[in-house]
Amino acid sequence: MCRWLAYSGTPLLLDTILYKPVHSLIDQSLHSRLGVVTTNGDGFGVGWYAPENTDTPALLRDVGPAWSNRNLREIADHVTSPLFFAHIRASSGTTVQQSNCHPFRHGRWMFMHNGAIAGFHLMRRDLTLLVDPALYADIGGTTDSETMFYLALTFGLEQDPPAAVARMAGTVERVGREHGVRYPLQMTLAVTDGARVWAFRYSSQGDSGSLFYSSRVETLRRLHPDVAFLRDVSDQTRLIVSEPLGDLPGAWHEVPESSYGIVEPGGDDMRSFTPEPV
Repeated sequence: MCRWLAYSGTPLLLDTILYKPVHSLIDQSLHSRLGVVTTNGDGFGVGWYAPENTDTPALLRDVGPAWSNRNLREIADHVTSPLFFAHIRASSGTTVQQSNCHPFRHGRWMFMHNGAIAGFHLMRRDLTLLVDPALYADIGGTTDSETMFYLALTFGLEQDPPAAVARMAGTVERVGREHGVRYPLQMTLAVTDGARVWAFRYSSQGDSGSLFYSSRVETLRRLHPDVAFLRDVSDQTRLIVSEPLGDLPGAWHEVPESSYGIVEPGGDDMRSFTPEPV
């Protein structure tokens, strides 16, 4: 399994979120508290949108562990972004290679995932054959996660992300059960178009991996007026994380089971999530 975070809000140096918090994502790569495994060292990735160019996100991905990567440390001190994804990988069985590291990108869209398709080796052929032929050639790796991304794109991610992810999840469950897999899907995932972020928590068994979202900034300012970071970011700033980045009281809330949240300019919302088989 893996750990990830999504940031949206006031442009910040990546270092501010990736390295500085007490239980930062870099710390989680060695000392995860809520993941299936403690160490997440099978690669990492960061994807970000430059403030002056939100059309195509930049990606840095590598097969080594995040905690010792000098290139990641270098860019974190120099890259500023209003929206970025970061992911540390613990492989669930597929090869440790760069093309299998998250986030995945298609045009202006990014996608990252923690979890697994149970029995993916049994159903991989059936699932990939459902991907739109016009998209199939863009699949670069061998993971269940990237297959999920391209299925969602096939089912209309660029037009209606929640509906597309629901169709993807429902299809994975349908195909999995056709192969005798009782609980096919486990997922916390995030997807963005560079302006909005959608984050989903769902599993076939009703026991999903951990996922949290940050409190509203104005609430945190009232609770913690001495925290300098909170004075420098907008009220719309939000973090979604696999596990909290620190122990600041009132800062984190668990995403409910079978739910998804939307972070967008002007506000955010939490809604229920139900797969829809195709």
